[in-house]
Amino acid sequence: MNINIHIERLILDGLPITHSQRPLVQASVEAELARLLASDGLTSALQIGGAVPYMPGGSIQLARDSNPHKLGQQIAQAVYGGIGG
Repeated sequence: MNINIHIERLILDGLPITHSQRPLVQASVEAELARLLASDGLTSALQIGGAVPYMPGGSIQLARDSNPHKLGQQIAQAVYGGIGG
């Protein structure tokens, strides 16, 4: 199974990252979300397809020493909390 994830727009209001770190966070979110989907799949409600107007996710804990890669992983894991299998 091939899973390709591309996030066209990722809004990161209030996060402790610089403008130059945003692409790093986005790439990390895409990679981690692809990994999680490949290993654990989607929730059965999403496997049948269709539009979903709202999907709650998890939460993240920001650390003072968060780096863009770790932050991207946390965001992906929070998103996967709402869509994961």
